[in-house]
Amino acid sequence: MKLKISNYTKRAIIGGFISLGFIGLGTLMLGNLSGYEAKVLIKSSLTGLNTLCNTIVLASATILALMLTLLGVSSGTNSKLKNDHYMHIMQIAKLDTAIFIASLLFFLVFNLPVTESENIPENYFDAIYYVTIGVSAILSSALIVVVLMLYNTIINIIKIIGLGITDHPLIKSEEDGADN
Repeated sequence: MKLKISNYTKRAIIGGFISLGFIGLGTLMLGNLSGYEAKVLIKSSLTGLNTLCNTIVLASATILALMLTLLGVSSGTNSKLKNDHYMHIMQIAKLDTAIFIASLLFFLVFNLPVTESENIPENYFDAIYYVTIGVSAILSSALIVVVLMLYNTIINIIKIIGLGITDHPLIKSEEDGADN
């Protein structure tokens, strides 16, 4: 089965990269850090990183649960929706699940007492700091992609069910046959 990326998904991914760029720009504004400065920044940012990961875990789990409602609404409609609609929902679910797992794993990693360890050389802390910032930026941007993808799906459902648009690209027509 070939993965087909819709224009909606491409726009959501672009939105994620734009947010990643903003986060990266903020990190670059900090400039170069020494090992000691990075250790202090890690110590002060760990609580925020743990909160961020926890929030992303909760958000992604909630999104997955609410997607079941979306599937119920989609299947209960009088309009016959194309497989593309369900493939898009499946893409959102896969990405959201990956974000859930990654956030949970990094939540556990960020709880390791790295700054208290005497075995880690001082010059490693700048790399550790940038990795933690990079991970949090990627997780945040990925969640933004999921939300934008979900937004596009909801808008399409509103147009089809709520507004009764009958010529929407996601509605099966007689000439589409059974494949779509």
